[in-house]
Amino acid sequence: MNTHGTIFKITTFWESHWGALGVVIDGLPSNFEIDLANIAHELGRRKPWQSAITTARKENDENFEILSWVFEGKSTGHPITIIVRNEDQKSQDYENIKDIYRPNHADLTYDLKYGIRDYRGGGRSSGRETVSRVIAWAIAKQYLKEKFWVEIKAFTKQVGEYKAENVNYDFIEKNILRTADEGVAQKMIEYVEKIKNDGDSIGGIIECHIKNSPSWLGEPVFDKVKARLAWSMLSIGWVLGFEYGAWFDTVHLTWKMYNEWFISSPLLQGEENKKNKKDFIHSPHNKYGWILGWITTGEDIIFRVAVKPTSSIYCPQKTVDKYWNEVDFKIEWRHDACILPRVVPVIEAMSAIDILDFVLINNAKK
Repeated sequence: MNTHGTIFKITTFWESHWGALGVVIDGLPSNFEIDLANIAHELGRRKPWQSAITTARKENDENFEILSWVFEGKSTGHPITIIVRNEDQKSQDYENIKDIYRPNHADLTYDLKYGIRDYRGGGRSSGRETVSRVIAWAIAKQYLKEKFWVEIKAFTKQVGEYKAENVNYDFIEKNILRTADEGVAQKMIEYVEKIKNDGDSIGGIIECHIKNSPSWLGEPVFDKVKARLAWSMLSIGWVLGFEYGAWFDTVHLTWKMYNEWFISSPLLQGEENKKNKKDFIHSPHNKYGWILGWITTGEDIIFRVAVKPTSSIYCPQKTVDKYWNEVDFKIEWRHDACILPRVVPVIEAMSAIDILDFVLINNAKK
């Protein structure tokens, strides 16, 4: 499906090598003043040609167009349609592979499923589709921050053996890999540059922090917070894994080792403060991801995703064509040596869309 969400709902449309990509955003409460500069800023974080380690495709994604249902800068309560035009497609670069199934792309499965495929960049399987999600993220982010003080921060946690051990949110936008640890950033960058010089690509891990999360989000059975977040993250083409809380280390823990207990905050005492249980009851660690009974507790939600290396590389590869002949091929077009810095805003986007949707669902029930 091309639609995601229950109340705050997005529908993405068009493709990488068409005239534009777009999104229809439905369910945003009316009379909300939309920050257009913020939309441009977030699109700039996701766009290609950010640095020497990202694709050389040049797109002015910040030049978006609002087609419907924003009046005098405010939402009207009706679906909002926004598009970003494609300007640097270079579809001719794909002519030599129109009959070839590229390894680890959707070429083969699209042909098998639909009997037809747009070989120019992969059609709807192209990562450029995430432009639409980031537009929705910019609006959801603004609404969550202004109305509920929720902030969402994602960053590159690990590339190869290099891992961010410290988290400085202010440093994320000051380095081309968008890591949060100044002490390891340069080593990460040098490692990626070496991979690029070898004509290869590299993946890694992105960590996301949902700060000041409301303490009543999620449903107990099929719409668990963890389930929705996992679904959203795995809908991103580059993402291969999702984990939260004690991560996969849980398999090595007994219950006594895993068990998380509640503590009373020493900073908040008195009967008045005790009424706000979100600020009064805490736990010392994050083994359960601060989601209990599959509903948020009010503490920061932290999760990680595994991101695969970019499938398009400059090295020769073996595959088959649509006539089932084994062939050798080598791409000559542009690609990302490491996609992580451009995935960071997409991770934030899907998180914000889900959290805002849960907020609106809860408000509707009350």
